[in-house]
Amino acid sequence: MKLNSYDEWSPLREVVVGSAANYTSHERELSFDLFFHDNLVRSEWYYPRLSTGAGPRPAARSQIKQRYVEELLEDVEGIAETLRSLSVTVHRPLDLHESTTEVRTPAWSAAVVPPLNVRDNTLILGDEIIETPPMIRSRYFETQLLKPVFNDYFRQGARWTVMPRPLMTDASFDLSYAKGSSKAGGPTEPIEDPQSSPYDVGFEMMFDGAQCLRFGRDILVNISTANHAMAVDWLERHLEGRFRLHRVFQLSDSHIDSMVLALRPGTLLVRSKEVADQLPEPLRGWDLIVPPAPGANNFPAYEDDDLILTSPFIDMNVLSVGPDTVLVNDACPELMRTLEQHHFTVVPVRHRHRRLFGGGFHCFTLDTVRDGGPEDYLS
Repeated sequence: MKLNSYDEWSPLREVVVGSAANYTSHERELSFDLFFHDNLVRSEWYYPRLSTGAGPRPAARSQIKQRYVEELLEDVEGIAETLRSLSVTVHRPLDLHESTTEVRTPAWSAAVVPPLNVRDNTLILGDEIIETPPMIRSRYFETQLLKPVFNDYFRQGARWTVMPRPLMTDASFDLSYAKGSSKAGGPTEPIEDPQSSPYDVGFEMMFDGAQCLRFGRDILVNISTANHAMAVDWLERHLEGRFRLHRVFQLSDSHIDSMVLALRPGTLLVRSKEVADQLPEPLRGWDLIVPPAPGANNFPAYEDDDLILTSPFIDMNVLSVGPDTVLVNDACPELMRTLEQHHFTVVPVRHRHRRLFGGGFHCFTLDTVRDGGPEDYLS
């Protein structure tokens, strides 16, 4: 089918499900710690400090235990198979080859991760693929692994745009959000002042597709840094006359889809009623589903050296297969019951280590064909 995806809920026909092949580690460097800062600081787990004494902190790789990776691989395949069983065509990116261990540019190098959270570095708006400017160095070339999928849609008539790529030196990052949210005595190193580089150009666009929720011709966008704001300015100019952007500020550190999701026209899944108060006026009148607070028994027990990357609210990150059907983590019976009480059909799917790998069902997928069009839901 031709690329066509305008919203988060209309009947899903085609989707990309990410790949976890050859996931081995995370690299603790400035862009990684800045991106996950909210959850690294606020986690109930202890993280060893990265450095002691004065001077810049070195990058350090945090190895992921192989048993977690093997279970992740099983769960990702289960997600793909569930979607196929619901008559959705599933596309997959290229697997990261085991020989590819590093990303390198003239300005820096970093460990590489596979294209698992495919929602992040691509934004699908109608008939257009937009590759967004990455926020984490290790993911700089991630969309290269989606080229076979994008090429096929392009041949069928899709537009294909790549937003300006950042140099991503330390000076490229607006650190104000992380510095403002730091807690004295927190379990991680503070985000230090950037180190200089001959490639410094000041703040640059950095932005993820998962900072957007799509409502037909309207897009809700979360902005927490100057990097986000620059990217949204670019998007607004690029989309002028086709889409309307609605900015919300610091709803989260970056991604919006574990704070609010649109399940169907008129119904939002929100973390709290306070979140809804920050939304644009037209959305405040929609019905709100506030899920029960997650319990400790919803998650596996981890060891002190396991790096936790998401908040306990990650299971709000559901995927709508249609306006009445939702994929939900089978570890969350309270959330499933809540959605069923609001007349949704719940499809339970296993997803164990979402907190270790930074994503739920919405993150792990990129919907490329849905039935909906550029309707006006917010006027």
